Amino acid sequence: MPSMGMKNALSSSTVQWKYDVFISFRGEDTRNNFMDHLYNALRVKGINSFRDNEKLERGKPISLELLKAIEESRFSVVILSKDYTSSHWCLDELAKIIACKEDMGMIVLPVFHYVEPSDVRKQMGTFAQAFVKHEEEEEKTRVEKWRDALRQVGNLTGWHLKDTRPESQDIQEIVGWISINLKYDPFPYITKDLVGIYSRLVELESCLALGSKDVLFIGIWGMGGIGKTTLARVVYHMVSKEFEARGFIEDVREKFEKYGCVKLQKKIIKKVLMDKNLKIEEECDGVLKIKNRLCHKRVLLVLDDVHEVKQLRMLAGERNWFGPGSRIIITTRDAHVLKARRVNEIYEVKGLNDEDALQLLCLKALEKEHDLDDCIELSNHFLNYASGLPLALEVLGSFLCGKSTVEWKNALERLQKFPNESILQVLEISFNGLQKSQKEIFLHIACFFNNQRKDYVLEILDILGLYPIIGLKELTDKSLLKMMDNDVVWMHDLLEEMGKNIVCQECLDYPGKRSRLWDYEDINEVLKKNKGTEALKAMDIASTCNEQQDGCWNPEAFLKMDNLKFLRIYGTLYVHTPS
Repeated sequence: MPSMGMKNALSSSTVQWKYDVFISFRGEDTRNNFMDHLYNALRVKGINSFRDNEKLERGKPISLELLKAIEESRFSVVILSKDYTSSHWCLDELAKIIACKEDMGMIVLPVFHYVEPSDVRKQMGTFAQAFVKHEEEEEKTRVEKWRDALRQVGNLTGWHLKDTRPESQDIQEIVGWISINLKYDPFPYITKDLVGIYSRLVELESCLALGSKDVLFIGIWGMGGIGKTTLARVVYHMVSKEFEARGFIEDVREKFEKYGCVKLQKKIIKKVLMDKNLKIEEECDGVLKIKNRLCHKRVLLVLDDVHEVKQLRMLAGERNWFGPGSRIIITTRDAHVLKARRVNEIYEVKGLNDEDALQLLCLKALEKEHDLDDCIELSNHFLNYASGLPLALEVLGSFLCGKSTVEWKNALERLQKFPNESILQVLEISFNGLQKSQKEIFLHIACFFNNQRKDYVLEILDILGLYPIIGLKELTDKSLLKMMDNDVVWMHDLLEEMGKNIVCQECLDYPGKRSRLWDYEDINEVLKKNKGTEALKAMDIASTCNEQQDGCWNPEAFLKMDNLKFLRIYGTLYVHTPS
């Protein structure tokens, strides 16, 4: 199925479309059959389409009106029939369409009308025969332009018509795809100022499979602050009209813990069925009422920030609770919740790329776009700090708005010493939900093992008795870690900072009473002044330390560290095995 890239979405935001769809076709092949049926199906759906009804004489040049219609269309459906390339007119149209794709963001949707896509790409069969004739009659540059356009359209994903199924099914899919994607307009109020959202919407659209009558559970998974709720909310508003009943239940984790299951069950009934008076006695009664009331309706239900399997079991337990074609969207930080309920698709929300991250920071921080020239170097430091996390970019950008470059620099220096609390609070929600052994593994990695090889980390954590094979998997599911392709354990920079901040908060003014030490100044104070305590579990004395200064350390400081189980000195490791 075709997809629309971010470049196209951004380019299209500068164009005022007159037509939704331009249809390019060879009249003698498809005018009175496939093209006509497609055009009418689009019209019935309310999609404004342009088709040229003129029967053109051979050699007649393409009209300016037709070129203008192509430029003013958001989508182009190119029906590549067997004799499409025999027409100079069609090839000129196609060359213009490809130019609009590159320059204006037009979305080009090829329909391979009983021809092989490879024949189009390689210009074989009837396409080869047509070009033999063109090369005899036309200028070489014009023919090369046609060839290049045909190669490009042949490489695009589209629909391949075959005799194995009715054309009506293909037409239904084409119209459905265009109808859905017309809703993903970058300009509606709901997507205003949401950088990078459009490309995510297009990726998620294929997971939703709105044309299917199956009941599908779709998971949206990622770390805190990555944009799961925002994405779910935009998708909800974009597709909600396709459903008989709908409801967006936000903050499931928090409300389940505060108010219990029954209140959320009532909220589902109230939002989806608009029934304010339904009484629910207890959890099982709520399950029955949700199932009995919704099983005959095509429902769109979003459960935002689900934390435990029980929450799903009580609120949207099985597919037979909902009518055919229903979609249940679940946002969570924990992939295990989704796997345990056997969702149909899991969409992982990833951080913003560098281009989008800079755009979001500038959108929040700068009053005028050209102001970026004065602080581009500082901006890069803030981008590195945020590491693509939208929450961090929004918080930092809003804070920096209206401030001078001197203040920006000072804010950056302060961040290195004092992390932004509003960002860390969101991230700490995931940490607070961990079991004790999981917390220990997380803090060890944050303080000592980020970006180190997996087998090395596993070996040490195993010696420390932390059951790391299952522990690392659980932290990965909870979006707190990633296992990179090169077998490196990777933690987002802000999660690492959060972990180190948690350790520092154990005792702000007395480093020797913290569980872990990695900072040279803190280690120096503890060892020089003999301030070690039994609270210390792990210490990493890096190879960058001042060896001359180290000579002033008091070896007796280690005698007070009864629980020190991990010590790394200049890369040499000492691990105490628990008895």
